[in-house]
Amino acid sequence: MVSAPAKPLLAAEKYWLPAVPVAARSSLPKTNVTARAAPAEARLSPDHLDGKNPPSDSAPTDSNRPIEVIRKRADFVVANRGKRFVTSSFVLLAHRRRVDHAIPAETIRHGITVTKKIGNAVVRNRMKRRFRALLAQVLPGDGIAGVDHIMIGRKADKEADFAAMKAELEKGLRLLAKKLG
Repeated sequence: MVSAPAKPLLAAEKYWLPAVPVAARSSLPKTNVTARAAPAEARLSPDHLDGKNPPSDSAPTDSNRPIEVIRKRADFVVANRGKRFVTSSFVLLAHRRRVDHAIPAETIRHGITVTKKIGNAVVRNRMKRRFRALLAQVLPGDGIAGVDHIMIGRKADKEADFAAMKAELEKGLRLLAKKLG
């Protein structure tokens, strides 16, 4: 018995599959990874190195503390017992891990939860992308070592401004750091 294709291949089909990785690469944003990975002294201007103009305290500081993503449901359930900071666009949970936990104490972990009550998949995915970007910007400087941070999305009438959400997240992390002491 001889097998035959169910339908004849179109002339363009043989080019579709190789074109997918090229299209995916071209749609990614251009990032400067080397600038993020360089030491803080390398990013300072020559004036800062001379001591004439010291960098301001408001400048973002990168931390060498490792940051991981929480993926297991059990870790989310345990973190639900932690301290809360509530805003109009999200709830921030912070739970200090046990001393005998398998994850090292200096590690910062974060997780994101957005339920179907928020909206359809497009709305939920957009919210998760915004939360990931917020956490990537804020956690290296303001994250609490040895603590699991969970962001839970809240339904709002209109989408919150990114700068306002960042300010709320920074405020929440400072407040929770005091509460967890």
